[in-house]
Amino acid sequence: MIRVLGHELSNSLAPIKSIAGSLNSRVSATAMDADVRNDLQHGLEIIEARSASLHRFLEAYRRLAQMPAPVLRDVELAKLVARVAGLETRIKVCVQPGPELVFTADPDQLEQMLINLVRNAADAVLELSPAALQTKQCKQESGSDLDIDRKVGVRWDISEADVNLLIEDNGPGLLNPANVFTPFYTTKPSGSGVGLVLSRQIAEAHGGRIEISNRIGGRGCLVRVVLPRTPHQQR
Repeated sequence: MIRVLGHELSNSLAPIKSIAGSLNSRVSATAMDADVRNDLQHGLEIIEARSASLHRFLEAYRRLAQMPAPVLRDVELAKLVARVAGLETRIKVCVQPGPELVFTADPDQLEQMLINLVRNAADAVLELSPAALQTKQCKQESGSDLDIDRKVGVRWDISEADVNLLIEDNGPGLLNPANVFTPFYTTKPSGSGVGLVLSRQIAEAHGGRIEISNRIGGRGCLVRVVLPRTPHQQR
């Protein structure tokens, strides 16, 4: 039902957004009273923006409702983390190398989970400090503290049973930690409120968990992903 409704609504929303944009362009090029033009353009911009927002909402709900079971393969953790870090181009993501490890998981789902978590960390940093747009060198220091050159950091350690992935940022931190896993709750103007919920679903499908808290002794947020080295899937 979700798939059918989403498909039908998306088929209507796409042309509504397109037509609103086209009409806005025509209004700009048409001679008319300035106040009338402003009113028309404002109304068409609202229609276009709300159509795009509703489409994003539907896509987010579809992803939540239709996540497949993990397809388990061998995963090289260091390569996976390096690949995800390289996808964030707005700021430098600094990877602190951990133990070499190959473990069993769904690499595609883990990559999507890490992309969501790293993007959230980068969003938090950029919200606080426009200076973070500058690409800086990473300092390979021991410990987890973030300095001016380490706005987002990723590291990991392992135990006999688990893999612990940690993503840190020195953004503003969490104002309301209780809401971070509430579906569709977001503080971002263009956010869907789905990224963290989907990430938790992926971790739990592998028999793991995600813990999110404010950093102790410094500004920002700490995300800890705990995954079993030998997954016991939970569906």
